Amino acid sequence: MKIVFTGGGTGGHFYPIIAVAQKTNQILTEEKIVGAKLYYISTEPYDRQALFENSLIFEEIETGKMRVYFSFQNFLDIFKTFFGVLKGIVKLFSIYPDVVFSKGGYAAFPTVFAARILRIPLIIHESDAAPGRANLWASKFAHKIAVSFPESAEYFPKDKVVYTGQPVRTELEEKEERNQSLQFFKFESNLPVLLVLGGSQGAELLNNTVIDALPKLVEKYQIIHQTGVKNHKFVSDRAKVVLENNRNAVRYNPIAFLNPLQMKMASGSANIILSRAGSTIFEIAAWGVPSILVPFTISNGDHSKKNAFAYARAGACIVIEELNLKGNILYSEIERIMNDKRVWDHMANNAKNFYKKDGARLIARELVDIALSHEK
Repeated sequence: MKIVFTGGGTGGHFYPIIAVAQKTNQILTEEKIVGAKLYYISTEPYDRQALFENSLIFEEIETGKMRVYFSFQNFLDIFKTFFGVLKGIVKLFSIYPDVVFSKGGYAAFPTVFAARILRIPLIIHESDAAPGRANLWASKFAHKIAVSFPESAEYFPKDKVVYTGQPVRTELEEKEERNQSLQFFKFESNLPVLLVLGGSQGAELLNNTVIDALPKLVEKYQIIHQTGVKNHKFVSDRAKVVLENNRNAVRYNPIAFLNPLQMKMASGSANIILSRAGSTIFEIAAWGVPSILVPFTISNGDHSKKNAFAYARAGACIVIEELNLKGNILYSEIERIMNDKRVWDHMANNAKNFYKKDGARLIARELVDIALSHEK
């Protein structure tokens, strides 16, 4: 049995693949299926440790990006995509998997195209309320289409769509016990915790706004701030200046990127979360924590805004658009939620109700079933 996973470019594509791979390995173990091989084909490994831990064999492939704006790079990327597709056909033919699972994105295009040429069964998953172009195209010949938001089903053929919810990594499906989480970060037990998630690459606007509000925030909150690797030194240095001689400076904890253990611990300590509106929404929902989402003003297909407002309609978060995000507004909204137990409880319950459990398991089950039938 051979299963190929493809997608990537961001953590929002990569980590749901890891979640499905985890459940696939679990099923293979439970059913004593031996000799199975799992492959990950993309432009980069993204997280080699996660690939190794989940027995995913990485195969590199180059391709160009499909930008929605004018760039001279677009002309060069036409050739990169063309040669990427040729390489994808050769690579997929050499593996000849029983089924391909795609998370979409430009990095998945060569492998998905190759799967169509070679007539290999394809399952795609769409994380956004408004689908990306790669998945819209792939949906025409995909065997099944899994979606995270019910709203996105209207973009796809009805007979193929399955509402699975978002695949969430096994270690993040349940949040950590609070006391243990607070001890991990050396936090006080009597103060609430604000968790800031700018996505896997950080978010400059969120970083700057948090720093602007920091002197007021540390008076009442302890803060775990995922800054992004590229922004970490700049944010940390600014925070030192802003909090110089502040007796509460120890309450601020900037971290470049939260590894799985740190994220697990952060989930248990967080009372409120500030985040972008990507796939992190579903981890927040799994934890049942109220959140403030700041979608990108300009994003491909406006998916970031659509994600945020779909989650807001469920009553699980509030949305602040980029133009309105200022330090004083952020602080006021955090206070409004945290100082009203009814509001906090309402948002927390709605978050839990929004989360659809076992999404990764449902997809993994279908992958294994197709692979088994393909082997006969």
